[in-house]
Amino acid sequence: MTSKLKPATLAMILAGGRVDDLNVLTYYRPKSAVPFGGFSRVIDFSLSNLMHSGMERVGILSQFRSFSLINHIGSGAAWDMIGRYRGISVLPPSKGSGPSNWYLGTANAVYQNLDFVQYHAPREVLILSGDHVYKMDYRQVVDYHRAKDADLTIAFLRVPMETASRFGVADVDNEDGDLGGRVLHYEEKPSLPRGDWASLTVYCFRPQVLYEVLEANARDDDSFEFGRDIIPRLMHEGKRVYGYKFKGYWGYARTIEEYWQTNMDLLGDDPPIRLAEWGVRTNLEHRNIRDCQPLKVGADAAIVDSLIYNGCVVEGRVERSILFPGVHVRPGAEVRDSVLFFNTTVGPQSRLSKVICDVNTVIGGRVEIGGAAAVCDKQATVVGWNNHIPDGTVIGAGCTLYPELPPEQWRSHIADGEVIR
Repeated sequence: MTSKLKPATLAMILAGGRVDDLNVLTYYRPKSAVPFGGFSRVIDFSLSNLMHSGMERVGILSQFRSFSLINHIGSGAAWDMIGRYRGISVLPPSKGSGPSNWYLGTANAVYQNLDFVQYHAPREVLILSGDHVYKMDYRQVVDYHRAKDADLTIAFLRVPMETASRFGVADVDNEDGDLGGRVLHYEEKPSLPRGDWASLTVYCFRPQVLYEVLEANARDDDSFEFGRDIIPRLMHEGKRVYGYKFKGYWGYARTIEEYWQTNMDLLGDDPPIRLAEWGVRTNLEHRNIRDCQPLKVGADAAIVDSLIYNGCVVEGRVERSILFPGVHVRPGAEVRDSVLFFNTTVGPQSRLSKVICDVNTVIGGRVEIGGAAAVCDKQATVVGWNNHIPDGTVIGAGCTLYPELPPEQWRSHIADGEVIR
């Protein structure tokens, strides 16, 4: 009876990386810990998917500035992952008597924690990226993996051929129609793609195959990535590699523009991302979200097509924007097409257009950020955390402002595309 309670599938989340394309948003945190959607973090999607899939034994591989991520995960209670056979273990790199080092790649991160994997003796090992926005029932991937007696099953999404070079892409046959098929060919970010099925970094492994290929990779190779090294090695060895064909929404959000657009996909009359319907959970203890007062809306305020959470005070106009708890938009201020993280203040008579602003930033009065061009014609301006933007400052479109800039770095006018550090 007891053995049936033990989870058959062990999940390992790759959550420690920093994406340079997100510049100042990942200056002090891994991408998986970047705030998203007004109250959550990007890693909440994979954790919530696991919870709804009944997979509640999880290892999180974290390396780059792990504090924010560890603080967010807490005990795992937010995702109901506490119990005799349930739990979340954060696994940073460590020094020991055996071969250990900083994680040298995604495959090496799992390799350095094979003792953790083998201790749990899973029937399958499910390896996930912690920095994608999507809803998936992982049981469907595991069921397909078992039905095909596969050594590795990869979840894929069909993408336009003109964008396929950005991803690990494959040819997947129609052995099982729309459900999936055998992977015929796989390449990691090829300049001339031969397939248009993009990997979602959802890998379901037969454990013994995983152990053996990671040992070979550590012994023989100079690169240690699942997409670049592990999958091609298994293909070369003739292993049973299958593709599960996913058809839902997938937010890649690798660049600032993609991150901004993925947030905007929460808005409108029929948004493709529906956080409540997806059942996305977050840790409400992190940043004391659960203790925030209800939203306060001033008598002269206007809110149009926006997501604004508890703890906010809106006295100006907010249009097509997302405001995290603690944001204060003062009288006469206008915020459009923007994402403002926790505890940001927008001063009176200021105007923001297509701005992503990190936490604990004070934007003075009569500040203009983003320029007057149409949203589709300009890049987002990104403001790093803990900044104080002086009254009357004019900042153009597509600018990057590094965190905690000293007063002497600020100028009255910052042109489009400038980087201030």
